[in-house]
Amino acid sequence: MSVSAVRETPMHSRLLASDVYRLGFSGLIARPTRAILSALGIAIGIAAMIAVVGISSSSQAQLSATLDRLGTNLLTVAPGTSVFGEEQPLPFGVGGLVQRVDGVESVGTTGLLVDLHAYRSAATLKTDTNGLGVMTASSDLLRVVGGHLAAGSWLTDGTSRYPVVVLGAKSAEKLGVARPGEQILLGDDVYTVGGILERVELAPEIDTSVFVGEQQGTSANGGERVHPTSVYIRADEERIDSVRQLIPGTVAPQSPSDVTVGRPSDALAAKQASDQAFTGLLVGLGSVALLVGGIGVANTMVISVLERRREIGLRRSLGAARPHIRRQFLAEALFLSLLGGVAGIVIGAAVTAAFAVGNGWPISIPPVVLAGGLGATLVIGALAGLYPAMRAARIPPTEALQS
Repeated sequence: MSVSAVRETPMHSRLLASDVYRLGFSGLIARPTRAILSALGIAIGIAAMIAVVGISSSSQAQLSATLDRLGTNLLTVAPGTSVFGEEQPLPFGVGGLVQRVDGVESVGTTGLLVDLHAYRSAATLKTDTNGLGVMTASSDLLRVVGGHLAAGSWLTDGTSRYPVVVLGAKSAEKLGVARPGEQILLGDDVYTVGGILERVELAPEIDTSVFVGEQQGTSANGGERVHPTSVYIRADEERIDSVRQLIPGTVAPQSPSDVTVGRPSDALAAKQASDQAFTGLLVGLGSVALLVGGIGVANTMVISVLERRREIGLRRSLGAARPHIRRQFLAEALFLSLLGGVAGIVIGAAVTAAFAVGNGWPISIPPVVLAGGLGATLVIGALAGLYPAMRAARIPPTEALQS
């Protein structure tokens, strides 16, 4: 090839990837305050989305851990109402009836002493009952509901005939009892506190109860047996549905509809479902904030193009092609969005961690949410920077230099 042929070959300018990165960062560094304020909108949107999803996921992880620890095989049986609206009492010996159902592992019962209330001392007004119920309890109740003692001991076959009580967690607080051995009144009679329970998560009604043994309950009820008002059942996990269907007919063969069977873990799951619905609403609000942030980035880039027309004209006159100008401004928009996205992820993760630790939950942030947040910022940056980049590339060099 001759020298003249080489001179006639047109020379095309090139823009390396390193040059694109350098030009994109230099555009942001030149106006740091504007860049930070523009990225703030993206950061707020991403942080809101990460925090909302992270807190919801941490709550769900806590619920899963709680159900794994407490089990989902607890069923409760309570009196239903007849067609006339009257409560139908459970039969005596209901615990033995339920125990014979195939799949039932253990049973505990309680019975409400309707006309008996607990007081701290004789000086307490009789109307000041604190909303506490005095209940008889079978010896297996604590094991069935998965409860634990904070202090003292549970009712046994030996203590159930004596004036000994066990207090639920809230009952002890309301009565001002701090340790076993203290005395309270049930009606006008003195009882000794034998134990104090920790909170029972699957049966919160136990927390506000004062328990006596079944034999002592009969004595306190004037010698009449106390009707069972609640039955707690642990069933085989694999046969929980069949057990649930068999119990009403076993307890009340004449009218199974008069018996109500519940599953406490379903209430926790329903609460989690409602929390997830609320989470969806908050994620939507976070998306709106992210969209507003993207509009802010687009606005910043448009203003940047108008302010840098002379720079664009000079670069074009020195050989920069239109694609080079587009890449430069598109890179600036991407870096600006990426700055806000990374900041938002860090803030959202920090808020999630602080909230989870404060509530004693495990920290759970799905990796897909972090990746999705980062991907969303890049998409927003690309869309926000596309029009300004194309507009910058269309500016004629001569017009830009004269402006």
